[in-house]
This record gives sequence, structure tokens and C-alpha cells, in this order.
Amino acid sequence: MNPLMLIDFYKADHRRQYPEGTEMVYSNFTPRKSRQSQNDKLVFFGLQYFIKEYLIKQWNEGFFNMPKEKVVAEYKRRMDNALGKESIPIEHIAELHDLGYLPLVVKGLPEGSVVSEKIPVVTVYNTLPKFFWLTNYLESLMSAILWKPATSATTAFQYRKVFNEYARKTVSDTNIDFVYWQGHDFSFRGMSGIEDACISAAGHLLSFYGTDTVPAIDFHEMYYNADSDKELIGGSVPATEHSVMCMGTKDNEIATFERLVEELYPKGIVSIVSDTWDFWKVITEFLPELKSKILARDGKVVIRPDSGDPVKIIIGDKDAAPGSPEFKGAIECMWEVFGGTTTDKGYKLLDSHIGLIYGDSITLQRQKEILEGLKEKGFASFNVVLGIGSYTYEYVTRDTYGFAMKATYGEVNGEPRNIFKDPKTDDGTKKSAKGLLAVHEINGELHLKDQCTWEEEKQGLLKTVFENGKMLNEQSLTQIRARINKQLEIDAAVLIG
Repeated sequence: MNPLMLIDFYKADHRRQYPEGTEMVYSNFTPRKSRQSQNDKLVFFGLQYFIKEYLIKQWNEGFFNMPKEKVVAEYKRRMDNALGKESIPIEHIAELHDLGYLPLVVKGLPEGSVVSEKIPVVTVYNTLPKFFWLTNYLESLMSAILWKPATSATTAFQYRKVFNEYARKTVSDTNIDFVYWQGHDFSFRGMSGIEDACISAAGHLLSFYGTDTVPAIDFHEMYYNADSDKELIGGSVPATEHSVMCMGTKDNEIATFERLVEELYPKGIVSIVSDTWDFWKVITEFLPELKSKILARDGKVVIRPDSGDPVKIIIGDKDAAPGSPEFKGAIECMWEVFGGTTTDKGYKLLDSHIGLIYGDSITLQRQKEILEGLKEKGFASFNVVLGIGSYTYEYVTRDTYGFAMKATYGEVNGEPRNIFKDPKTDDGTKKSAKGLLAVHEINGELHLKDQCTWEEEKQGLLKTVFENGKMLNEQSLTQIRARINKQLEIDAAVLIG
């Protein structure tokens, strides 16, 4: 698609609406307000993808490398048909094509940075006076692409913090690497298209290894300099679905289990969906019958319930008949069959040959209830893996963290102007910063300095990542994960202290 079309219509004529003599527009992209009651911090992620895919690849392939007459004619046709004939001039489009690149500077915080409300994560400004209109022309595209990967990276980070917290409470102070696998991405089929699935799942992989979204791994190799031959980007295990279990027939279900653990997967991890008919029968009859075969394997059989209330299924339902499997919950029932060990913290951990994953309707609240419920019953958090799906990753919007792109500085006929908005009818959320911006770290927290000089604007954490058509200062998945882990260590120290 011609990238000129990736706008809201009203962007098309803003060039003429700016004051005569406008030479520069300087804007920022900022999470203005969290609407998550338990979290006011954001993990920044997605800018390098946006630059490589849109500012470079799509602008080159769909505009600069196409015949000028073709792209200009396409633009004119769209504007004429929608806004009225000759309503939008086209000379500036032809001039941009003649230039051959996007005359912009894009600066961003290091990806993986954890930022508070009203801290700009991106700034953009034009490098040639006649193309001042380009800065905010990109707002619709930038906003549409960037809010989701950052929001999903933030959600994954929240899950990871809770897993870390309970791992340290119930497993060990130091040996908690299994948390990388405790949050498993099951979101692909429920997302709003392939790109949405990829950018969201890529954000998940900043905090976890577990994923069933295969293209998220390709995404990190294509855009974040990862290499699955040299590093673990993401991974999964063989797993069944209900069609497999149904095809084996209800009367022969245990034989399906037996074939899976003995013939198809005699070693390694295999996950078996177990609620196709009677989950509690699987737990209380099939597992005891298969116990010796499961314990003889060099690997783990993972049981997957997939319906009902996940909290009650895992830790038990207090309203069920006392002593019943439903009352005890899956983990206690599995402990009675297989036993296990005791962690450094004194909590029970199932035998390494057996485990459980639950991936239906998991939320941050349910995660906390499950882990706390296990703890209260004397079980370690490592007894479960939780599948995080589209119920979590898709029930969000741009307003979840209040993302917006706003201009704060301009130059008109050589005169600098610190500009801002501060609506009287607003609660302060939409009040913008003023002038040129810089972000600095002070005592571990990021702080904004506005109304800067150009010299001050060049300082701080916002670094140039795109300039005049070229990508600069590329980052890798490894570097981003390191920032995430550093912040988790800081948060843990605060929690303990």
C-alpha cells in the first residue's frame, strides 16, 4: 500500500493550516495516563519494528522506489474522490519523492525501558524546513502501530513480576529460572489479525520464553537482530488438542493417553488436554493407572484442563463436597498420586515427571489468586504454568496507557515556539509538555525536562534511532531482555526491602 494513504483524512491538509513560514514541527509520543488500577508503569517496545517496517521498507517500496507519476496520481485520486476535486495540493508530495528519503529525526528511549506516566518514549522532528508537515503526518500510523507492542510487553512484565514474587516466596531466593516458562503465550488465534498477533506476542517474549505464536520468533529475527540458532527466542512443547482426544473416542481415552506417553513421546515434555469429557476422571483414575509409565519416562507429562473456573480447578472449590477431587483441586490430587519434593522455602513441588498448565481465561487477578491459593495450601508456585491468551492481550486499547502524539515545539520564520495544550475541560491528563524535551534517569526513575535548549535536548536517554531515511543505534532482543531483567531485580529489591 502507498504509505501516503496511512493517515486519517484530516492530516492531508494540515500543511496549509500551519502558519505561513512554518519550518519545523517537533512532536512526542507519550503514555499519558494508566487506566490499570494495579500498574502505572509502561514497558516501551516496538519502535525498531515501526522504523524498519514502515519508515524504511514500506516508504521505500511503496513510495520512493515507485514511479513518481504513479504515487502522486494515486494520492491525488484518493483525495479528489474523498475530499473533493483539487481540494488537496500535490506539489509537496512530488517534492518529497524527488528528495528520495524521509527527512526526519526519530529519537526513542532504549526499548525495554520501564517508564511512568507522561514520560515521552519517542520524539520526532523534520530535518528540512519545507517538509515540516511530515512530522505529524505520521501520527496516525505511529499511534496505530506502537501502542500495542508496548501494552502487551507491559502486560507480560506484570505477569512476570507476580511469578517472580511467588517463586521467591515458595521456591528459592535465587534459583527461579523456571519463571521464564511459567507464562506461555496462547493468544495467536484470538488477536485482531496477523500483525497484531505478531507484535503482541513479540512483547510477551521480552519477559518469557514460552510461546505457541510461531511468527513471534520470526518477528524478533527480522526486526530485533535475534538468531534462534544462537539463542533461545521462544519455545514450546508437543501438545494435543480436543480433536485428537475426540478422534481417539471417549471409551478409549486412556489408551490415547497411553499411546502419547509411551509411543509418540517416550521422552521429553508432552502436554495433554484432559477435559474433553471428564477431567476429574483423568486425574483420579487415569493418572494412578498410568503412574508407573509416567514415572518411567525421561521427561514430563503436563496435564491441561481447559474449562471451568481455573482458580477452583487448580486449587480446589471450597463449596464442593469435602474430600472430593473438586474440593481438593488438581494439584493436591496429583500430589496424592505422584508426590514430589520440598523446596528451599518448605513448599511442596510435584514430582518432575508430572505437571499442569492452564490456559483458558487467565487474567492477572486469577494468576494472583491461583499462586496465593497454592501457597496457602503449602504448594510451590512452580507446580503450574499459565497460558496467557487473547482474553488478556486483546482486552486493551490505545487508552489503556493513554498513548498520544502531540507537538510541543515549532519554528516559524526562524522564530522558536514552545507550544502546548492544556484543555480547561480536562482533568489534566491531556495537558502536554512544552518545547524541546529530554528524559533523564534520577535515582532509578525517569524524569522529563521540557522547555529545553537544543543543546539540552541532545542530552539524556532519548537517542536518535532514525535520521534521513536510515536506521541508527539498533538494539537486540538480548539487550532488551537484559533491561527487563534489571528492572525486575530492582522491583524485587524494593519489595523485599
